[in-house]
Amino acid sequence: MYYVNQEQIDLRLSFVPTLLQACTELREAWPEDVLGEAKEEPLLLYFAQERTLHLAIETVTDVGSLLIDAFMMRDASSYEDIIDILGDEGVFDQDTAATLKELVLLRRPLTQDYTAVRHKGLHPMIGRLPAALEAFAEAVPAFIRKEML
Repeated sequence: MYYVNQEQIDLRLSFVPTLLQACTELREAWPEDVLGEAKEEPLLLYFAQERTLHLAIETVTDVGSLLIDAFMMRDASSYEDIIDILGDEGVFDQDTAATLKELVLLRRPLTQDYTAVRHKGLHPMIGRLPAALEAFAEAVPAFIRKEML
């Protein structure tokens, strides 16, 4: 019998709508001129997008680690490996896996190499993240239900 820490998984998945809202607000707040080129961009917006990306990474990897432990999947050797394992186990489709892997690859620059992060425009992941997070938030409970049968 598996022990699924459903409370912790649900808590983290319940944070996904907040991340979706942050992505929407960042896209709407990002300054652009009539030609679509960025104008002067406030530093606070850069920090907001970096924190949004960081929280999305932590949400996905926390849930992933809980699933790996619950269903006794192979041990992950890195954050990227968490996504690979979940993709290999069929938790989510390959498109979602590819986007989430690209997301978790941002962890090191955001958390360790933050002094070298170049601030230039809205990060492309902010536009792609909502679809991946929505797919993730739907796929995880479906996977748990399927595995618990």
